[in-house]
Amino acid sequence: MVESLNRAQVAWRVANDIEDGDFVNLGIGMPLAILDYVPEGRDIIFHSENGVLGMKKLDDGAEPHPDLINAGKQPISMLPGGAFFHHSDSFAMIRGGHIDICVLGAYEVGQNGDLANWQLKNSKTAPAVGGAMDLAYGARKVYIMCEHNAKDGTPKLVKECSLPLTGAKCVTRVYTDIAVVDCVDGGMVVRNMAVGLEFDELQDRTGAQLTLANDWQPLTAPDIKMPERRPG
Repeated sequence: MVESLNRAQVAWRVANDIEDGDFVNLGIGMPLAILDYVPEGRDIIFHSENGVLGMKKLDDGAEPHPDLINAGKQPISMLPGGAFFHHSDSFAMIRGGHIDICVLGAYEVGQNGDLANWQLKNSKTAPAVGGAMDLAYGARKVYIMCEHNAKDGTPKLVKECSLPLTGAKCVTRVYTDIAVVDCVDGGMVVRNMAVGLEFDELQDRTGAQLTLANDWQPLTAPDIKMPERRPG
């Protein structure tokens, strides 16, 4: 039986890879859950593109403030010394290379590190790539959080993206429910693989060509249940 991770466990896994002192931007959607799983004692400075630096998860029992939100419109708290600023200043931080890591969602990740995360085929919504395009190039590292396969079973890690790109050759690492994969020199290297999953099975569920790292480790996480949806 394959022991795949739920979204909360994937967020925990990503949080534990972020180093002390990193400046990190969290994209809308799955990445925002990372705020809940920052390792105790680790000093991480989270940036939000709506003009916030030093955000943290809403304190237990705290009353949400209607004007204190992240880019996903979720209520947040602030670290001592946190700052608020204009939207244009927020993007100056991104474009100026001051963000160590951004964590984004994805519809597709190409074998060469291409990222597509803003428009699906036959989408009826107006095209809007938003700040992801700036983050894909402005951040020093780009981490992706997504399910390994879409609801219809199609792979999100593909040989070549078929959707409009957010950024070309920009992805550093991909975290899914069954694997952690690095984008290295135009290829994908498996660092972690779900317990109970064989490499051939993982390859069958992936559109890109994979290489298994010699020092790969099982993909594990604490028994974390999915939290209730926050208001916002």
